[in-house]
Amino acid sequence: MERHSGAKDVTNGGKGRAAVGGKDAAAVGGKGTAGGKGAAGGEGEARAALAAALRKEVRGEVDFSPTARALVTMDASNYRRVPLGVVAPRDAEDVAAVLAVCRAHGTEVVPRGGGTSIAGQATGRGVVLDFTRHMNRVLAVDPEAGTAVVQPGVVCDALRAAAAPHGLTFGPDPSTHSRCTLGGMIGNNSCGSHSVAWGTTADSVRSLDVLTYRGEAAVLGRGGGGVPRALRRAAAGLVDAHLALLRTGYPDLPRRISGYALDELLPERGRDWARAFTGSEGTLGVLTEATVSLVAAPGARVLAVLGYPDEAAAADAAAGLLVHGPLTVEGMAADLVGEAARAALPAGAAWLFVEVGGADAAEAAARAAELCRAAAAETSGAEVVTDPAGQRLLWRLREDASGTATRLPGGGEAWPGWEDCAVPPARLGAYLREFRGLLRDHGLRGAPYGHFGDGCIHVRVDFDLLTPGGIARFREFGEELATLVVAHGGSLSGEHGDGMARAELLPRMYGEELVGLFARFKRLWDPDLRLNPGVLAEPARLDEQLRFTGLPPAGAVPVAFSYPQDGGEFPAAVRRCVGVAKCRETAAGGLVMCPSFRATGEERHSTRGRARLLHEMLLGEVVTGGWRSPEVREALDLCLSCKGCRSDCPVGVDMATYKAEFLHHHYAGRRRPAAHYSMGRLPRWLRAAAALRAAPLANAAARVPPLAALAKRLGGIDPRRAIPPLAREPFTRGFRPAPGPGRPVLLFPDTFTNHLSPRAGHAAAAVLAAAGLRPRLPEGPVCCGLTYLSTGQLDLARAQLRRTLRRLAPALAAGLPVTVLEPPCAAALRADLPALLPGAEGAAELAGAVRTFAETLEEYAPGWAPPRLGRPVAGQTHCHQHAVLGDAADRRLRERAGLTGELAAGCCGLAGDFGFERGHWEVSVACAEDALLPAVRSAPEGALLLADGYSCRTQLAQLGGYEAYHLAEALAAALPPAG
Repeated sequence: MERHSGAKDVTNGGKGRAAVGGKDAAAVGGKGTAGGKGAAGGEGEARAALAAALRKEVRGEVDFSPTARALVTMDASNYRRVPLGVVAPRDAEDVAAVLAVCRAHGTEVVPRGGGTSIAGQATGRGVVLDFTRHMNRVLAVDPEAGTAVVQPGVVCDALRAAAAPHGLTFGPDPSTHSRCTLGGMIGNNSCGSHSVAWGTTADSVRSLDVLTYRGEAAVLGRGGGGVPRALRRAAAGLVDAHLALLRTGYPDLPRRISGYALDELLPERGRDWARAFTGSEGTLGVLTEATVSLVAAPGARVLAVLGYPDEAAAADAAAGLLVHGPLTVEGMAADLVGEAARAALPAGAAWLFVEVGGADAAEAAARAAELCRAAAAETSGAEVVTDPAGQRLLWRLREDASGTATRLPGGGEAWPGWEDCAVPPARLGAYLREFRGLLRDHGLRGAPYGHFGDGCIHVRVDFDLLTPGGIARFREFGEELATLVVAHGGSLSGEHGDGMARAELLPRMYGEELVGLFARFKRLWDPDLRLNPGVLAEPARLDEQLRFTGLPPAGAVPVAFSYPQDGGEFPAAVRRCVGVAKCRETAAGGLVMCPSFRATGEERHSTRGRARLLHEMLLGEVVTGGWRSPEVREALDLCLSCKGCRSDCPVGVDMATYKAEFLHHHYAGRRRPAAHYSMGRLPRWLRAAAALRAAPLANAAARVPPLAALAKRLGGIDPRRAIPPLAREPFTRGFRPAPGPGRPVLLFPDTFTNHLSPRAGHAAAAVLAAAGLRPRLPEGPVCCGLTYLSTGQLDLARAQLRRTLRRLAPALAAGLPVTVLEPPCAAALRADLPALLPGAEGAAELAGAVRTFAETLEEYAPGWAPPRLGRPVAGQTHCHQHAVLGDAADRRLRERAGLTGELAAGCCGLAGDFGFERGHWEVSVACAEDALLPAVRSAPEGALLLADGYSCRTQLAQLGGYEAYHLAEALAAALPPAG
């Protein structure tokens, strides 16, 4: 296995991340190896013995803790299997050691990549091998041969990035390309949107290094020269004895993924063992290294978007477009396209996204225009998108469909299970019409989309997987759909594999005799049946081991928030996470979520990981203790409550709200961390200091090192943090109403603006007055309750919000807009207030009245021309503004003011109290280094640093010595002198 030991390490998916925020996994694994409470003594002892044996032999992390096990009970499917533990091997020798120990203990082994599989094949009951932590490198790229050597845990986009400087790319690109691994793609024979041009993963494999469960090493390629002799002979005998069946028993279509590719071992196909292994879903051997083919990337790409009256018409047209040599032919219907996105598409109720390439942009655009002309008779509209940003926007719409499809119009839940059947492309339209009819017959709904050019359809269906009757319907529908697919000459799987979802029905597609050969082939490789059993060969039932079995029934979990989009149910909110793992993206690209995962690289710090732990907490099998669970508390401790997942997650998981809910219950009747009393109740302390006019004294004390150190220790503040100075005079005390007429607007004096950064408040008041508006303040102190919310002190948050509602009642009755300068405070009033006080008088009105500074100017002073600043900008859009409020009005205001350039997307890492709290320093700094600090360091000469959030400005000052401004301050400084 040392063939490439001297190869240059081109990329490392793990290097460059700060190893912060978590304990050593091996140390953690030593605690809890006996399982959760209630585990049988013998089972716990056996698990502990297995863990000890693995730690003795394996150099990588061995983690049998409840947290580690809970994180991998599920993938992106409907299924759940509880493992004994997780091992992150460092190299092939480690993999061999794991297999040896597991053989001695009779333990099952399941290889796992990014955990985005949709048929359950990335779950298992034994030891799960996590290749993403260490075996995640591109070992070599050979541009002359057009190949790359990779480890199984390398992410698809990391390989593409390594190939790009040579004008090459890796052809297969599933929608999860930013986080799925090559090992998983080889295991499932993944395809992606470009398969009409570059085929499936099987078309891209050259040779594979694998280990069998019994520890035999094999190098798989054409001819099988690197295959152990006994296995090679037995497989050749199996194939040669059934030549006629293997030559005629497989459907001829581009997306035939189901079953084992035994036909690749036919003599006329060169007995290609690498292709035969691809798509075996971890059931034959464990991949440790792969040599794959690369393809020449086109010089330019252009997207032709074609509109059709319905999805069946689009499907009918797709196959006819293939003669034009497109790179992709993807289809979606209006079910998955919101009103705002629909405005950017040509007329129609369904669309084909057809990407074409060319040597340069002009050639690609000309080919796209020609394709549109050829399709004009069948389309209801067409558009050629040449702008890369516009193309990315549309591709995000398509790629997010695997998540957005799980929430149907009206809020219904929809699930995979029949996610990717494929039929011959020419039959797709007819198949879709019958498929829709089958849905109607069963009273089900779904939104088909996918790879129309290859005849492969993805769909999430609103199965009821919570009740016995619903599960029975799930099974009945699957059986009938399998019959329909076969009738159209199709494959039960066209991309994601059979797994536990479809393997039971393979006899309907292949017949009993061929499926019997699959079982015999499996046993040649794995006679002990210990590699991912229950998957593909000798399968489990498709309606067993479902992930929702055992969840609390409706109404059984009292909660503080109303969860209006989830029927008021916390379990339903947690179910939003279907595992597509967009939160595991680490490349820069406009996402905010999940900053702590980007800092640590640990699954438990991703949005998906936290959702998995909450799911397991509700089940109570692996994660015990309910709301008191230390595993969940530890995972949520590094959640910055940035709310990035609320907008970036395709299904709108809102981990900040789930964290607040959990902390509310976790600390009910218990002593809280010191930071919850100091910074969590900051509004109280600041109001008291202002009432006593104690700001000068407090600031002086903060400058005395022993006093500052004592205050930090008592307040749970990291000693490396400086205590921010208090304003000598609160904004409300120094505010003077502008004279003269004008439309009144209410300026909300949030806690941060009022007591820590009043200059932003005075600047906003000046700008609003200059725009012809008349800002005024509420009668008495108000607060959005943000610090109470972020620390889960929800009773205090409710009380504070009720006081705020009473004080704002006159302004709301007068119909005044409420201008909030601090983005997280505006987000709390707009989103958290109605969720926490759904029936409170004025709650909905206040949420609807909230405006940002830029929104107020745009809506209520549309004719006002801001001063021209004529400078480039740098900084960061606040994470809460990105997630909840949007920044379109800010962009337009900056443009009108002559401010050029873009603000970075991300989280500053301070996030209110988070970056101050003891134990968070390393993650806080790492988050700032992800986007904010690099953007500021690379800013052009004379750039204006903008950061509307007080936390962002503070982080820049404390970590880099930079002075940043609220947009209101920048505009106010350029106003002509008054009078």
